[in-house]
Amino acid sequence: MKIHKGMRPHDVAVLLKIIAFGDKDWLGKDIANELILSKSAVCESLARSTYAGLLAKDKRTVNREALYGFLVDGLKYVFPIQAGTVALGLATASVAPILRDYFPMEEVYVWPAVSGETRGLLIEPLYPGAVNASKLDPILYDLLAICDVIRIGKPKEVKKATELLRNIFGHSEDYISC
Repeated sequence: MKIHKGMRPHDVAVLLKIIAFGDKDWLGKDIANELILSKSAVCESLARSTYAGLLAKDKRTVNREALYGFLVDGLKYVFPIQAGTVALGLATASVAPILRDYFPMEEVYVWPAVSGETRGLLIEPLYPGAVNASKLDPILYDLLAICDVIRIGKPKEVKKATELLRNIFGHSEDYISC
């Protein structure tokens, strides 16, 4: 096993994907395929997350409280983003389906996507495969969009995003994806 060198952006995606699986059984190769990552990247990610205390020693159970704390209090500092130029892309942050009904479309953020239909300010997704992985899993898309709100949103947007995140993490059986 490689020496732990700190969390990487795709580690967050791996943990969010495990949460998105819910009660469904999964293997590392399932995560790799659905997140468009290599199997070794997933294996190393699980090891880093276990080391950081975000994943139980069984490497299957996410420590939701710890992950929630990391996302809410640290994500924007560890994986910061700044908006770029205006272009077509996949809607994210406060204009993603899970949040768009709560806020007027003042700042529209998008991930770069060739097949994008929304015009907005480009921001880099948390990890390179986020666009394609989000198209495969609407729950993961919701979670990654919430992370983007935490990373770039205004205080009111961040407050709502953290409430939604708390609900998803704490009451996932009540959660219905947009």
